[in-house]
Amino acid sequence: MQFLNANVPAHDLTYDDVFMVPRHSEVASRYDVDLATADGTGATIPLVVANMTAIAGKRMAETIARRGGLAVIPQDIPTSVVAEVVQFVKSRHLVFDTPIELTPHQTVAEALSLIPKRAHRAAVVVSEGRPVGVVSEADCVEVDRFAQVQHVMRPPAVVLAADADPRAAFDALDRAHAQVAVAVDADGALVGVLTRTGALRATLYQPAVDATGGLRVAAAVGVNGEVGTRAKELLDAGVDCLVVDTAHGDQERMIEALGVVRGLDPQVPVAAGNIVSAEGTRALIEAGADIVKVGVGPGAMCTTRMMTGVGRPQFSAVLECAEAAAALGKHVWADGGVRHPRDVALALAAGASAVMIGSWFAGTHESPGDLMLDADGRAYKVSFGMASARAVANRTSAESAYDRARKGLYEEGISSSRMYLDPARPGVEDLVDQICSGVRSACTYAGARSLAELRERAVVGVQSAAGFHEGRPLSTSW
Repeated sequence: MQFLNANVPAHDLTYDDVFMVPRHSEVASRYDVDLATADGTGATIPLVVANMTAIAGKRMAETIARRGGLAVIPQDIPTSVVAEVVQFVKSRHLVFDTPIELTPHQTVAEALSLIPKRAHRAAVVVSEGRPVGVVSEADCVEVDRFAQVQHVMRPPAVVLAADADPRAAFDALDRAHAQVAVAVDADGALVGVLTRTGALRATLYQPAVDATGGLRVAAAVGVNGEVGTRAKELLDAGVDCLVVDTAHGDQERMIEALGVVRGLDPQVPVAAGNIVSAEGTRALIEAGADIVKVGVGPGAMCTTRMMTGVGRPQFSAVLECAEAAAALGKHVWADGGVRHPRDVALALAAGASAVMIGSWFAGTHESPGDLMLDADGRAYKVSFGMASARAVANRTSAESAYDRARKGLYEEGISSSRMYLDPARPGVEDLVDQICSGVRSACTYAGARSLAELRERAVVGVQSAAGFHEGRPLSTSW
């Protein structure tokens, strides 16, 4: 990456402060761009779901891996639960989504409580392992809540074989004008479900899979307590990337924790952070990190900068840390601060191998937690920062009341925030489509066929606040 007119600014920059200049391009189509990362994680798109309790659960991990990304299960989750999540994710189908399953005798009320957990807004009624019907929210309108779903379900409009070609599945759904298809194996047992958009995505994305063909998933460990024990348990559970995580990564406990983890001889990439300087990057890499997480305070749920004055504008932090990591043959993840697809493209242009996203993905069907409605009927989910009082309370539940109360006095995060679902993009896959579309187009503007070429060819300029405002679209005329 180079600055326009070679004018390197004397001050640090956020994503809003910069723009990319178009260059001569021989890339004919955005689909000619390869978005696979080269950091050893096996991801085929440069997106990582942040290890936040309100965001990274098994549904999120399954869905993002099916589209080529990676989710990091938070360090607050017991290792026994993480092992179950890893097993669940790795057993998921690479094309078909995991459905909500109901028995014929369950009630409409139960169906309505479960259906919102899926972006396709439907459930499959199963009897003796075989799908006998499909229930959607529309089927339950003005129906007695105690009625059984067998009285409102409809026969599956499209039934697919487990090895069905996604393009053929798309055509079948399109001909039938069906919302969702069910897939069955040779014995007629339910395998999964597929929407028309899901079939289309299966032709555009390559799942992130391990050597055995299972979907990839990562997990985090902190720097306090029995680091070696938890790290070994996570590795034994089969995680594909281990993330050693703390708010202030450039500290002695992190160095010690990395030493312990490296002593286990992990055969998967080890990420560590967070830091914002070249010095911190080199320290963590020398201690054993393959990937360094960059970002202090840019996240939507984080109050670190307002509380402490500590942090750094994210674009400059990524640029400096990526350069230091590349000199040592390692990589960085840009963690936090992205709110538009352009921000992801700029982070990758600055040298990040992937971009870690938290709050942006919180308001989706796939994030953990129940879907709620506000007074105006708008759907949302509750999110919170991992240094907030709420997260600290969860993390210290086994400690004494005094110690918990003392730690609860200090927080650097928001404990409760409403993350509204975008009616046009309510699922994480919708956001992945939007992000990848923007990044692919950015690559074509730069004349790059890969992320490595984007880092090499990107020309970035500095703009005023008015320049950033000029580029924003208008929903109404002026």
